Amino acid sequence: MGTSVILGYLGLGLVLALAGIGSSIGTSTAGNAAEGGLKKRPESSGNFMVLSALPATQGIYGFVAFFMLLGKMQANLLLEKPDPNLGYIIFGVGLSVGLACMISAIRQGKVCANGIVGISQGHDVFTNTLIYAALPEFYAILGLVGALMV
Repeated sequence: MGTSVILGYLGLGLVLALAGIGSSIGTSTAGNAAEGGLKKRPESSGNFMVLSALPATQGIYGFVAFFMLLGKMQANLLLEKPDPNLGYIIFGVGLSVGLACMISAIRQGKVCANGIVGISQGHDVFTNTLIYAALPEFYAILGLVGALMV
């Protein structure tokens, strides 16, 4: 196996791992706020659950990117003359998309946590929090779209 192939598989691992790490940090950040908010407003548990789950989507984007890029790697390896640079490309894309998903999930979790705190204090901020939380998610979506274009 050449260096390009090894780096390609490393890129596959990175997109999956980084996106998953970000989602786990983001969902646990929001989930921690929800646990505190439930003590004050148990009737808001549905809103808290939605906001806590939002950062999980970046992990899904990483999972989708992983399978798309894996298909490209495997198809390339089956060619009579495989592209010797595809592994390098997949490494770069995997690292980039993984980082975009990770950072956006962590930041989105913080936005959601703040919204949960606001709701628990009696403020009507659920809809606004959803809108603000969509902003960092947009960049994870752009990363996934970029991976689709490879």
